[in-house]
Amino acid sequence: MMRFLEPQWLAALVPVAGLAAGYAWRQRTRLKTAVRFSNVELLKSLVPKGIGWRRYLAAGVFLTGLVSLVFSLAKPAVDMERQLEQATVVLAIDVSLSMQAADVAPSRIEAAQLAAKQFVAELPAKYNLGLVTFARTAQVLVSPGSDRQAVLDALDTLELQEATATGEAVFTSLDAIRAVEDGVPARILLLSDGYRTYGREVEEAAAAASEAGVPVSTVAFGTDEGVVDIAGQMQRVPVDRMALAGLAETTGGFFYEAATADELKQVYKDMGSSLGKRLVPVELTAWFAAAALLLTLLSGVFSLLWTPRIV
Repeated sequence: MMRFLEPQWLAALVPVAGLAAGYAWRQRTRLKTAVRFSNVELLKSLVPKGIGWRRYLAAGVFLTGLVSLVFSLAKPAVDMERQLEQATVVLAIDVSLSMQAADVAPSRIEAAQLAAKQFVAELPAKYNLGLVTFARTAQVLVSPGSDRQAVLDALDTLELQEATATGEAVFTSLDAIRAVEDGVPARILLLSDGYRTYGREVEEAAAAASEAGVPVSTVAFGTDEGVVDIAGQMQRVPVDRMALAGLAETTGGFFYEAATADELKQVYKDMGSSLGKRLVPVELTAWFAAAALLLTLLSGVFSLLWTPRIV
C-alpha cells in the first residue's frame, strides 16, 4: 500500500482543486455567452470543426500533472521487504528443570540443543549471535559476536536448574545487546516451556523490549502432558502459551509452538529466514515527478493542436 513520507504537502491539492473548479466555472460561463451570440452562422465559423471534447483535454491533462507534482512533493513510498546485511540476535534458552521432560524425544532440553545448533548453522555469517540461558536467574553464556563455535560449545554445556525467570531472560538479553553498541537491528529469540516463577514480570520485560525497539520472538516448547520428577514427585509441566504469545505480540516479534523436535527445527528455520528481513520505505518520488513532467508536456502539445494557445 502506498503512503506519503511528507503528507503535509498534500495540502497543495487544495489550490489545484480550486483551479479545476475555476476552469469548470469558466467553461460554463463561456457556454452561456456563446448561446447568446446572435449570429449563429458566424459563431460556427469561429469554432474549429471536429474538436468536441478534445478542447478540454489539454486542461485535464495539465491538472492531472499538477496532482502528480503535488504527490511527488509529498514523497510517495511503498513498504517493501529487504534483507538485512547485519543484525544482532540473542538466543535465550530456558534451562529450568521442566526442560528434562521427555514428552519431546529424547527430552525437551536435548531437542532444544539440536534445533539451536541447526539455527546457528543457518544464521547469516555477518550476524552477531549471543546466547543467554535462564532458570532462577539469567546469564550471558556468549556475548553477541561472530564466534559461532563459542555458541555451539556453550550449547553442549547447558545445565538444568530450578525456577523460570522469563522476564529476567529478556532484560539480560537487552543488556547484552546494548553492550555491543553497533547500531544494527537486534532481535531476541526466546524458547521456554513453562510458567514464570521467579524474577520480574513478563509484561515488564515486554515493555522494556518494546521501548528499546527490540522484537522478541518466542517459542512455546513442549506439550501440556509433560511431566518431570522433582524431589521424587512427578509434576506436570504445561506450557504457558498465553504469556509467550503476549510477549511476542507486545514487542512486534513472532510466536511459535513446537511440540516435537522436528517442529522445533522448522520453527528455528522459519525464524532464521524472517529475522533478517524488515520493511523499508521505497520512494516513488522520481516516478511521480516524471509523470508530472510528461503530463505537462502533453498538455502543451494538446493545446497547440486544438486551441490557439498553450493551456
